[in-house]
Amino acid sequence: MKKGFLIVIEGIDGAGKSTQAEMLMNRLQERGFDVVYFREPSGSRWGREIKRKALDPDSITPEEELELFQKDRKENVEKNLKPALEKNKIVVLDRYYFSTIAYQGAKGIDEERIKRMNEEFAVEPDLVFILDIDPHEGLDRIKKRRKKDRLFERADYLAKVREIFRGFKGKKFIHIDARMQKEVISARIETTVLRVLEG
Repeated sequence: MKKGFLIVIEGIDGAGKSTQAEMLMNRLQERGFDVVYFREPSGSRWGREIKRKALDPDSITPEEELELFQKDRKENVEKNLKPALEKNKIVVLDRYYFSTIAYQGAKGIDEERIKRMNEEFAVEPDLVFILDIDPHEGLDRIKKRRKKDRLFERADYLAKVREIFRGFKGKKFIHIDARMQKEVISARIETTVLRVLEG
């Protein structure tokens, strides 16, 4: 295996990203791989600020939001991702800059500009799994399990986010129907990861 391996799990709210990221980490650990798990927004002061602002959607502009995500991601890359990859670990990451492209792009910020900004400093992932689900179904899942902020959870907005996610193409992008049973999705992700790791 080459030095370090970065796997990203993406998708709109309610698609099951966190569940699948944790299941993948556990499955790989059971197979003896050295795996670590991170998420964005991270636990940094920038990440905490993003979560605070999310409680009041009118308290922040799309540009201010983008700036906070960039600061949080730079810290995550330097403090977490790069050190783990340099130690030859497999990194499972719950959201990355593709979410910023999709979410802030859906608010009108130029998607290519966001992509360029991130590619200047972000570690390039080896695999990106994008869990696809209808926004209404994703929101129903969220409502059933917890109270949550409203910043990212308007169905019409999430429909735009979903379309941007669907536009990511290339060898490293794997789009998965998130309506399937979580065990089926997890097995599919694990199979793909092992094929690349051991290929």
